[in-house]
This record gives sequence, C-alpha cells and structure tokens, in this order.
Amino acid sequence: HRFRLQLHLLINSCCYRSEGFRLSFRITANTNPYLTMSTMMQGPEFQHILRILNTNVEGKRNVVFALTKIRGLGPRFADLICKKAEIDVNKRAGELTADEIEKLVAIIQNPRQFKIPLWFLNRQKDFKTGKYSQVFAQNFDAKLRDDIERMKKIRAHRGLRHWWGVRVRGQHTCSTGRRRA
Repeated sequence: HRFRLQLHLLINSCCYRSEGFRLSFRITANTNPYLTMSTMMQGPEFQHILRILNTNVEGKRNVVFALTKIRGLGPRFADLICKKAEIDVNKRAGELTADEIEKLVAIIQNPRQFKIPLWFLNRQKDFKTGKYSQVFAQNFDAKLRDDIERMKKIRAHRGLRHWWGVRVRGQHTCSTGRRRA
C-alpha cells in the first residue's frame, strides 16, 4: 500500500491568539494505489462532456457545480434541483444516467410543479406577464437585454447609465473605471 502524508493546518481562534498555529500530521493509507480519479472516470458509461439545455457541461465536475455552467442556475438552485430529483450531490456529472438528466431538465423548466418556492426563482413578477419563472440559457440573455432596453426607453436612471457606458450600481467613478468605453 502507498501511504500519503497529509498536512493539516488547524487554526483555532483561541489557539491562534495564545499559542500560534498548531500543526498536526496524519498518515492515511490508500487501500488501492491504482484507483485514482482518472481510472474512476474511464468507465464505459462515463461522459466527459454532457449537453444539457444547449450548454456544454463538464462531466468531471461535481453535479451541483457542473450545473452552474448553465446561465441562470446558481449553486443554491442547482443543489435544490438535485435534491428534488433525488440525485446524490456528491456524484460526478459524467456519471448521470439519461433518466436523471431528463429529471433535472424537467425540474429546471417547470420548477413550480416540483414545489420550488416562488422566492427561489430568478425572474420574479415579470414586467410584461406578471408571472414568476426561472430564466435560463438563451432566455436569460434575451430577458436581460430586454430589461436594459426597456430601462433605456423609459429613460430610467439605470437605463441612462447603461446608455452612457458608465457604472450603473452606485460605484465610485472619480478615480476608477476610466479604461471602459
């Protein structure tokens, strides 16, 4: 067996003030020296790149963090949909079956049918329809562009700032942000 030496730096706030850093060494045994991440991901059913909602998702990453590559899905929403679909959050994205991917897509497209609360959705009370929805992928960019165009059209302060190409969210502009535009 191969032994790996793992160095753990343990910092406790009380220990840090009085004694300084405390170091501890732990030797752990790897039961199978040839079992590494690359051999785990060489199975016949493992997919290195998945195509979910017109987005390439990396198969080597954890399911929750791989789903965040889809525009409009953050880590908390991805974690929630994995729990609703009863998918292990420690699983790799490449290990997902076709049925699990279909479940995930169904939950993303219709979150209200799976009892996801309204406050969790990223498009609350749409300006035109007044409905709550989860906007993702290409729809996300289109909705954002429409919102900015609407603000410019009604000459709102945020719309004018976008129009002028200066900072929109209240940042200081006296000495920073000179390179843009």
